[in-house]
Amino acid sequence: MSDLRQFDLNLLVAFEVLMRELNVSRAAEKMFVTQSTMSHILQRLRQQLDDPVLVRTHTGMKPTERALALVEPVRAILRDVERVIQVPERFDPGSSQRRFVIAATDYMEFLLLPPLIERIGLLAPGVDIHVKRTEAAFPAEDLENGDLDVVLGFSAILKPPTQCQVEKLFEDRMACVVRADHPAVGEQLGLEQYVALPHLLISRTGTKAGIIDEWLAERSLERRIALTVPHFLSAPLIVARTDLVLSLPLRIAERVAALVPLRILSVPIELPAYDLAMIYHPVREKEPAHLWLRERIAEVSRLLGG
Repeated sequence: MSDLRQFDLNLLVAFEVLMRELNVSRAAEKMFVTQSTMSHILQRLRQQLDDPVLVRTHTGMKPTERALALVEPVRAILRDVERVIQVPERFDPGSSQRRFVIAATDYMEFLLLPPLIERIGLLAPGVDIHVKRTEAAFPAEDLENGDLDVVLGFSAILKPPTQCQVEKLFEDRMACVVRADHPAVGEQLGLEQYVALPHLLISRTGTKAGIIDEWLAERSLERRIALTVPHFLSAPLIVARTDLVLSLPLRIAERVAALVPLRILSVPIELPAYDLAMIYHPVREKEPAHLWLRERIAEVSRLLGG
């Protein structure tokens, strides 16, 4: 037989056992089948190989020349198959020199990366991390082909495709900050005053579109964006020295308020909480190294109160 599609590859396992035992009864015991079943398997081998395979002699069963020639190639094939299907080796973070690539929003860079990198440095000193910024188009292809391990950010903004796995890490909601001695802002901020005050907007693309402005537009309201900056780093420093209002996630507001003299206030807008998520492709879901990285990200998220 020359057509592999018509050959029952399961017979290769039986062939190897028969060649080792040279006895149908003992081969049946090794295969956990009855003697009659093993005899039937041998008959199928003879048909598919077009060869007697084992022949009866006065000293017992003897393999044919063709069967002897097939012994080592078949054993090599079975070893290769066994290596392919065996459970992947356990990931050893202490000795690994693996490189992981993470795409993260600036929010996740600021909030999650410091404790995550600290944790990885303690557990896996040889592991390298490359952090990329998230792009406008979700990098589904990079996740699938392995150029990217995980994406971290607001799932509602990232909009991952359905084939990706989305694991919620924690929630956050919008707040705003003003300088500690802002002359016009008291303990609370009403909607009318919020709209009237000058705002600072962080926008990487320079556009004004956002959940706050969409909410205001639905109510025929518009805030004044007095300053737009493309990066997060300078924004709280500017607010601490001006009368501008900055709206941003509460978890970030709490951390920047600990660094510069700012006050945190509730945004007078009815907005839902938003999920912060870790997104990855299921093609690597069971890979030990990838699983280890995701467990560390989830662990750090729980410590943050997720």
